[in-house]
Amino acid sequence: MNFTDFYNETLTSVPTERSFYPYEANGGTALAIAGEDFCVVASDTRQSNGYLINARYAPKAFKMSEKAVLANSGFAADGNALVRRLTQRMQWYKHSHEKEMSITALAQLLSNTLYFKRFFPFYTQVLLGGVNENGIVYSFDPIGSYGSENCRAVGTAASLIQPFLDNQVEFKNVQIVEKPRLTLDRALCIAKDAFTSATERDIYTGDHLEIFIIKQDGVTTESYPLKRD
Repeated sequence: MNFTDFYNETLTSVPTERSFYPYEANGGTALAIAGEDFCVVASDTRQSNGYLINARYAPKAFKMSEKAVLANSGFAADGNALVRRLTQRMQWYKHSHEKEMSITALAQLLSNTLYFKRFFPFYTQVLLGGVNENGIVYSFDPIGSYGSENCRAVGTAASLIQPFLDNQVEFKNVQIVEKPRLTLDRALCIAKDAFTSATERDIYTGDHLEIFIIKQDGVTTESYPLKRD
């Protein structure tokens, strides 16, 4: 064997790594707060990729019915695909039963949908807020495990917002005699303050704040400007 043959054999025998990573982190933050007869779901609209801003208006919260709103953060394509799949299933349900799916049934449907994709999961953090008899918030892990809470934040600024919600909504570690009643106006102020503060620290959250107010008579939407830099 001459040197050329030895060199070529050595070169081709070296293992070559091949990798496949289909996900992307597009940033953004969402929160949900449940009250006695209402639920507030809020999210920013910035979609980013690293230090680049892909879009300044890319909604992360979506009205699913007159009593439920879904918000997600993470890989925007997966989040949008999840919303489309749930919307289709809810339309089938409405045609079959001639009524809208309840938020409890929607939470179970969402859990099943995430679980069915557990081997190639949706790369997104999901919140579901709405009302049945009372306001309710469901939070999910990537493979469908879920639970009900009074407040929850997900996304890149969740570590900044969740302690604030724990303090202002749940009154954890606060020396008070009696917890005051959470009103809708108070919940809206908490959501606005949380995002205003988060945008000062998190570059992936900003541009606009969309707030969905869910009550027994339907869903209304408000929008507020956030930092754009």
